[in-house]
Amino acid sequence: MTEKAEKIGVSLGKSSLSVARRVSVAPMMDYTDRHCRYFLRLLSPNTLLYTEMLTSAALVRGDGARLLTYDNAEHPVALQLGGSDPKELAVAAKMGEDVGYDEINLNCGCPSDRVQSGRFGACLMGEPELVAECVSAMRAVVSVPVTVKCRIGIEPMPQAADEYEFLRNFIATVHAAGCDVFVVHARKAILKGLSPKENREIPPLKYHVAAALRAEFPKLTFVLNGGIKTVAEVQTHLQTFDGVMIGREAYSNPYLLAQLEQAVFDPSWSLPARELVIQQYADYVRTRLAEGHRLRSMVKHVQGLYAGLPRVRSWRRYLSEGAGQPTAGADLLLDALRIVQAA
Repeated sequence: MTEKAEKIGVSLGKSSLSVARRVSVAPMMDYTDRHCRYFLRLLSPNTLLYTEMLTSAALVRGDGARLLTYDNAEHPVALQLGGSDPKELAVAAKMGEDVGYDEINLNCGCPSDRVQSGRFGACLMGEPELVAECVSAMRAVVSVPVTVKCRIGIEPMPQAADEYEFLRNFIATVHAAGCDVFVVHARKAILKGLSPKENREIPPLKYHVAAALRAEFPKLTFVLNGGIKTVAEVQTHLQTFDGVMIGREAYSNPYLLAQLEQAVFDPSWSLPARELVIQQYADYVRTRLAEGHRLRSMVKHVQGLYAGLPRVRSWRRYLSEGAGQPTAGADLLLDALRIVQAA
């Protein structure tokens, strides 16, 4: 373990140059923190997990040690970076590799005003040469894969051009810098007038556009993202794409990941009992509480575990209200099991 890793306090796993991408969980701000990722890993041994987007500035000039901390059980886990300064991104990428992340991903898909004001996220699709420079700078200092997450386009476009040609040029330019893996959210990003939530719902999904890329660049790896919610949909898209990335559905219905583990990775794998998952997560929560982490920030991630089953509203309410009690601890999770077990 490196001196830097010891300072950050992680137990390093081996970063793999060949990351399995058949199923992954999208990087989601305020959702896929270290606690969420640990919980999701209990449901699926092989799903590739992503951090929330972390800005290169926050890592390089802020508390990078705290922000990069994760648990060794999270592997395979990728670090998503936001930024547009090639030198700063290179430093941040190296920090991520040094502590054992399996992949470095550059965010070129987030449409929020705050992200745009920092000149990163989806607006970077309008500057493919800059993205290529960023990718090249990161690849020069790390041996783990450097990948890009993008949309199928942006609006307004920086110049009058055919929409597909704009997307094709972005992929070709960034690939020329050494990026072989693209996670494509099959919606355009509307840079003005829509909130991030609206940008996930209003622009129409155009899977055929992403499929056209897959056909035109057969040697590249394309992972499809956007609106995918069921095992059947995943299996259908895997006939065209190298992988599928699940977003909000993995949070609101996390047991889907267990079902995908069985359907996609290993048909002989036994689905875990939800109660056992909660018992294992309670042990984790107990350890993190002793380190000073807040109960509410950990309990919130399990509220969707019983989605679609009886008494799920009572389950969620009990956890939400109980996590705010000053004397509450990890046993809150175990106590909550009585609600769903009585159903």
